[in-house]
Amino acid sequence: MLDFGLVQEALQERSLLLTRIAPHLVRPVPFLYPLTHRFWERPYVGMGMLLYDTLGLTGGRSNGVPVHKHLFRRGTLRAAPSLRDDVMIGSVRYYDAQVDDARMVVNVVRTAAHYGAHAANRLAVVDFLHEGEHVVGARVKNQEDGTEFAIRAKQVINATGVWTDETQALVTDRGQLKVRASKGIHLVVPRDRFQSTVGLILRTEKSVLFVIPWGRHWIIGTTDTDWRLDKAHPAASSKDIDYLLERVNKVLKRPLTREDVEGVYAGLRPLLAGENDSTAKLSREHVVAHPVPGLVVVAGGKFTTYRVMARDAVDEATRAMDERVPASCTDRIPLLGADGFRAVWNRRQRLADRSGVHVARVEHLLNRYGSLAGEVLDLIKARPELAEPLPGADDYLGAEVVYATTHEGARHVHDVLTRRTRIAIEAWDRGVSAVPVVADLMAPLLGWSHVQRDNEVAHYLARVRAERLSQQQPDDESADAARMGVDDILPVK
Repeated sequence: MLDFGLVQEALQERSLLLTRIAPHLVRPVPFLYPLTHRFWERPYVGMGMLLYDTLGLTGGRSNGVPVHKHLFRRGTLRAAPSLRDDVMIGSVRYYDAQVDDARMVVNVVRTAAHYGAHAANRLAVVDFLHEGEHVVGARVKNQEDGTEFAIRAKQVINATGVWTDETQALVTDRGQLKVRASKGIHLVVPRDRFQSTVGLILRTEKSVLFVIPWGRHWIIGTTDTDWRLDKAHPAASSKDIDYLLERVNKVLKRPLTREDVEGVYAGLRPLLAGENDSTAKLSREHVVAHPVPGLVVVAGGKFTTYRVMARDAVDEATRAMDERVPASCTDRIPLLGADGFRAVWNRRQRLADRSGVHVARVEHLLNRYGSLAGEVLDLIKARPELAEPLPGADDYLGAEVVYATTHEGARHVHDVLTRRTRIAIEAWDRGVSAVPVVADLMAPLLGWSHVQRDNEVAHYLARVRAERLSQQQPDDESADAARMGVDDILPVK
């Protein structure tokens, strides 16, 4: 789309994440771009990749990933033996980066709290506080007990993503930013379903399709379709799943089937609305506005540029304040777990010997918690039974459930299974086997009664049934209706 400035900004932020801010969570991944046309496509794609490599450089320094490389058919099949050799003449290998977005968010919040921010989970804004035309705070509802209270502030930043239109409407209808929700779904399949040492990026008639290595799995996605239904629980339909399988099967020797799919998940992109009907062609840039005194709105953007979005929004908020506020320093502040990560990684065998946990488990913990992995291992030292893997989810330990509850703000079973871990999409049973164990570990830490503990288990099982049912529906409307069959959980009083 010729958004050179946007791409350069994103690549420079990617470099910061890889090398300084979150090297424990963000890591390079090689991808192949298969070439299907002789003569013109290789130089055309090669020039694009060269530009991609160049835009990521900051002051001539490395951008944190190797440069692209051209491969012929033999080299392509060596890297990805499961590719059909009759659909390509070669490929270009390039590097990008991947991150577990939920873990990243948890780390950003914990780092902010470490430096003095107050973070509150499960609060919903129901209205804004006004003094004349000034916004001076917000009225919020505690979703745990239903109580409401006011929070006053010199400036309020509205960063509500796909809910931007609704939250802006609580204040004004003047000069509003308009946001459209674009649904993207992903499939998770076992790593052994096809052989490849690299990820894939494939052209489709609408956009691009990624096949991303993810531990013992592949993630295949994504779609890009308009979504005007329930924003809290976007649903993947049977049509979405078939679309992804059909596109990826065009390049695989052995086609994937529905039986190969372990997990499915859907999310919404908050795109700045324009005149174009296609969400694939809407801008991925972000915009900061100050529609009324006391309220700053930030909308649009990409996950990679979250730090720039935050900096721009806070700069705009502080511009209207009387006191002098120091310039942003977030480009130089590592997230919790990043500081000393590489040194701890080099000592992983010693950590394993000292804790009695297999080195492969220690590596898994380091890739999720960075240098804070020692805190999880300390839980195991105090309670050795927490070294046991969760049923049906061998990659995760009981200690991680306890840590998510005591250190990462998890309040409910589905917080742990869908966000603090990825059991809901990585386990064949979507976490059903692990539910009772997770609930038993969380219950004493959160003071749950037996009724509340049983309610948590029942709610998660109902959620899994609703999601499975939605994924069998032919279209968005019926998938949404099926998924909406389960309300958000509320505590039992």
